[in-house]
Amino acid sequence: MAKRQLGLAEAFAHAQGASIRAGSPPAKRARLSTSPGLAAASPKAGSTASSATATASGSTQAADGEGDGVTAKGKGKSITTPFSPAAFLSSLSTSPPSPTEADLLSLEGATLGASWLAHLDKELRKPYFLDLKRFLWKEGLRGTEDRGEGGKLRVFPPARDVYAWSRYTPLQDVKVVVLGQDPYHDDGQAHGAPLLLRPPWRQIPPSLRNIYKEIKDEYPAFEVPKHGNLISLARSGVLLLNTSLTVAPHKAGSHSNKGWETFTDKVVDVVDRHGGQGKGVVVLAWGAWAAKRVAKMDKKKHLILTSAHPSPLSARRGFFGNGHFKKTNEWLAQRHGADAQIDWTTLEPEEDEAGLDKA
Repeated sequence: MAKRQLGLAEAFAHAQGASIRAGSPPAKRARLSTSPGLAAASPKAGSTASSATATASGSTQAADGEGDGVTAKGKGKSITTPFSPAAFLSSLSTSPPSPTEADLLSLEGATLGASWLAHLDKELRKPYFLDLKRFLWKEGLRGTEDRGEGGKLRVFPPARDVYAWSRYTPLQDVKVVVLGQDPYHDDGQAHGAPLLLRPPWRQIPPSLRNIYKEIKDEYPAFEVPKHGNLISLARSGVLLLNTSLTVAPHKAGSHSNKGWETFTDKVVDVVDRHGGQGKGVVVLAWGAWAAKRVAKMDKKKHLILTSAHPSPLSARRGFFGNGHFKKTNEWLAQRHGADAQIDWTTLEPEEDEAGLDKA
């Protein structure tokens, strides 16, 4: 397992280094938030590594009661605060019983975007989350190892994609939040964000087809794609977040009520406090489940848009005609400026982060 874990961490470090060498990324391309020093981290019992630099594109996210800070680079200057993903990994205990804390949280240390890890590091070490990771360990997701005999996935999505949402949309870039429930549970579909599909896109799920229909109604020039790749939206500031981040193959909802809901509620809380660089975001809460998850958010600071879910069972009861995509851009333009608007109509398929597709 150690060899697999190191390889994945090295892939993230390589991808981050490549991004820096290439200069400023083009619009909607990946802006990885992983630390260049991540691959070198080696957890030791009871040890605490000295602070290092974590890099994240965009504006600075200040430390708060749940996070220790993060270094951000933007507009020609870098600001350093104490948080370090490498130090987080090194601080994890390797003391028995097995799996140790270091074993259980190796996936988070290697793949959770640094801008989010800075605010979630303490949450990850809480008893409920460690219990969740022990459950997943028994299910077959063991650190970055996720395949059983014959190379079949034991848990969906693949390990490297559980936290893909955090890398596609760093905290400082979040402008819009779309909430889902749990990943797709069929072979070859599950990704680490709601609505996102893995290629090849043999069939667009009904809910996503209805979303495309609503975008078309609001923006008639929109050419409905034949794919389910929404990475361009995620990279432009649309946080696509499920409330349960894993699922057993072919068993919808099988990892619900195991602890993920508590964790993703914390993610929503972080967005509530820091989203939109502190000036607010738009939340698209489709369905009663999503509305419940965001009920505690500051409604004076954020725009919370609710409606029926886009599934075929409910889309005609309030999703169609809700105007949410235009309303989102109107609010973003007013609150953040015209450049903050989301291009809902250009959904060209994009690749995963460089260096990670074969990790």
